[in-house]
Amino acid sequence: MAAFAFEQSLNAIQLGLTLFLLTAGLTLTFGFMGVINLAHGSVYMIGAYVLAAVSLRTGSFLIGIAAALLTTGIIGLLLELSLVRRLYRRGHLDQVLATFAVILIANGLTTWLFGRQPIQLDIPSYLSGPLRLTADLSYPKYRAFLIALGVAIAVLLHIVMGRTRVGMRVRAGSTHRELVRALGVDVRGLFALVFGLGSMLAGFAGALIAPLQAVEAGMGDQIVILAFVVIVIGGVGSVRGAFFASLMVGIVDTLGRVVLPFLLKSFTAPAVSTALSIGVSSTAVYLLMAAVLIVRPAGLFAGRA
Repeated sequence: MAAFAFEQSLNAIQLGLTLFLLTAGLTLTFGFMGVINLAHGSVYMIGAYVLAAVSLRTGSFLIGIAAALLTTGIIGLLLELSLVRRLYRRGHLDQVLATFAVILIANGLTTWLFGRQPIQLDIPSYLSGPLRLTADLSYPKYRAFLIALGVAIAVLLHIVMGRTRVGMRVRAGSTHRELVRALGVDVRGLFALVFGLGSMLAGFAGALIAPLQAVEAGMGDQIVILAFVVIVIGGVGSVRGAFFASLMVGIVDTLGRVVLPFLLKSFTAPAVSTALSIGVSSTAVYLLMAAVLIVRPAGLFAGRA
């Protein structure tokens, strides 16, 4: 029982940190630039597909990761230059409609290029197998790698956005754009760079999750909704809020999907426990968001980088 609880706790952290990689990019584009980018999930999907295509052809997981980062970063820059730049001063409805169109185009092109059959990838050999933590406890090595990587990127983003000149310019440009431009800062170029970085993080998250789930068209459509929930819980524009909210969502989601059915089976019939756990797990994250908004309507870390 202790081993099961420990493993599920680490799974919750791993889910939260993987979600943070996706949410961090969305925080940059939505929180600092004010753009509701529904196509962020499509970039996540593209990252997974690029990793799958390149790693299967070359046999190298690392080359696939590098290709996913480069491809999604370029796609982000092109998307910002061609479409998103025209949406900064438009209403949120225009942003939603325009980026939703990108989702439809991306899903259609992906299906045309790769087909409808999901792609299954193997975890690279040097990251497969269990990681022995104690004499009695072990954990999958790849999931432990995702946890360590998520923490490292969270620390790096916190330093960049809170303690560097670039981060200060991004934060200032999001609230006082004309003033920052008058001081000689190329705000349009800075925002293009930030959008490209956010897209790169989304593609990175998709590439990392690819060995753990099927790579298929539309795989980013649902998770981007979860990413927006994270942003609302953590506070718009807060990387720190996105980090802690991602962990909270990961824990709640894991409890609802894995732990709750295990507990319900102890005192209810299997059919009842299954139906009840499915109902609760599908709404638990949104109940968490509602509870947070009741206490803190602006989110947990609103206004803090």
